Amino acid sequence: MPLSRADFQAIWLTVQLASLATLLLLVIGTPLAWWLARTRSRLKGPVGAIVALPLVLPPTVIGFYLLVVMGPNGYVGQFTQALGWGLLPFTFAGLVVGSVLYSMPFVVQPLQNAFEAIGNRPLEAAATLRASPWDCFFSVVLPLARPGIITATILGFAHTVGEFGVVLMIGGNIPGRTRVVSVQIFDHVEALEYPQAHWLAGGMVVFSFLVLLALYSSRRTPSAYV
Repeated sequence: MPLSRADFQAIWLTVQLASLATLLLLVIGTPLAWWLARTRSRLKGPVGAIVALPLVLPPTVIGFYLLVVMGPNGYVGQFTQALGWGLLPFTFAGLVVGSVLYSMPFVVQPLQNAFEAIGNRPLEAAATLRASPWDCFFSVVLPLARPGIITATILGFAHTVGEFGVVLMIGGNIPGRTRVVSVQIFDHVEALEYPQAHWLAGGMVVFSFLVLLALYSSRRTPSAYV
């Protein structure tokens, strides 16, 4: 059999992780991107730089500091222990947190560009019709920003699927709990199980191609984040 039970288990865990992380990224990233697109605050630069940090930082650096912060002596670790949640490292919840932080720019930046491209005129027109700010956002902004939302969703999901350094640092290699596809491929290569590694790696290549095809087909101009 080309794929073992452990391989399918890793695939299913990866799909769960990417789906949940993408949902959280859209929930958190949409208001953040809207603020970055509209604000004139001096904090826009620093906040934008923080969001974009995963684009330039090595994944192991992010994973290391997440381990420190969420460990028993870290602020987040002490907080989660006080709430009775235990520690997040080497758990699925820890993987979700790490994935959300690491994939944040791949969701926020396309959304921010989409919001900035809308301009003020549609919002002003909606305001003359006595639309509330919430009505403007959900009835005008989100429909006009649909291409950016699609791009952000595709990139957020695909980037989470392809993670390795962060998930290995923060999640380890626990079968059925934190072993995702990228880690499973690494295990096969370490064990010199090249046929199994080929099946998983080939699947990732096909998946990546389909993601890029969907991304380029959904927009007239290629995304700057691919």
